[in-house]
Amino acid sequence: MTINPADAQDVYRDAGDNIMFTTYLIDRDHIDTDRDALAEFADRLAAIERSMAIRYPDANLRVAFGIGSTAWDLLFPDANKPQELVDFTGVKGPKYTAPATPGDLFMHVRAKDMAVVYEVMDQAREFLRDWTTVVDETPGFRYFEGRAIIGFIDGTENPAGPDATQYALIGDEDPEFENGSYAFAQKYTHNMDAWNRLKTEDQEKSIGRHKFSDRELDDDEKLPNAHNIASQDNADGIEHKIVRMNVPYAKPGQGIVGTYFIGYARHFTVTQRMLDNMFTQSDRLLDFSTPITGAAFFIPSRRLLERIADGDLFPQA
Repeated sequence: MTINPADAQDVYRDAGDNIMFTTYLIDRDHIDTDRDALAEFADRLAAIERSMAIRYPDANLRVAFGIGSTAWDLLFPDANKPQELVDFTGVKGPKYTAPATPGDLFMHVRAKDMAVVYEVMDQAREFLRDWTTVVDETPGFRYFEGRAIIGFIDGTENPAGPDATQYALIGDEDPEFENGSYAFAQKYTHNMDAWNRLKTEDQEKSIGRHKFSDRELDDDEKLPNAHNIASQDNADGIEHKIVRMNVPYAKPGQGIVGTYFIGYARHFTVTQRMLDNMFTQSDRLLDFSTPITGAAFFIPSRRLLERIADGDLFPQA
């Protein structure tokens, strides 16, 4: 088979205008019951999406649902496992550390209207609340014309159009899990006071791009650990890419401002190398950004979700 975007969940399109990220832990005391509940949720999730698309066709609803490595082992102990599905174990650099935090299930929902996002999450809760616990729930928003909360245009180097699927979706290298994706979710808080005290020119050297025009700086103008240098993966002399989205979130009255990073990849090894590079090279942006979560998930294809709904991956009595 070949990569088929129609079989994939929404892992390679825009970040959306109104966004909700939710991470769950499953109940470990009643795994058999959890399996039945997951099957029902996998079946109902597609129905929820179809219904909302009919009711609000202009909302541009996008949904991705994922499963972590430990949860996969608990839920599907006899089934094959995606080749690169592992628990994120963190990255320790000379100055900064990317922590690993718990997560069994994950949802990324976005739409033009926050009411649509709420409705999807409220309906999902009906099928998740009795056997899961929410460990993180973060609402995000589109900032002006798609800028990161630090003021720079986001996603300039993202693969676009048909190319995006080649970087985001698993191919025939792992046929049973084709059209799935590996997601990495990482939540940051920012020291905006310190960042905003920098001159624009110093911010640009830190990121590696002009703030207003978004044009990339010449290499000799960038800091050696500029973000667009330190965050690259150039293993074997080739630039490897993922589909990345940086979603702002904030509680302005409390002075809490941050970014929720979500990266979707055909190969989690690419994402891992990017993270290793960022933290071992002490990416300049980390002087103003503190990661507080980090977890990896597998996003099943729609076809595989149907198999989960049918109970095909569960242990057979």
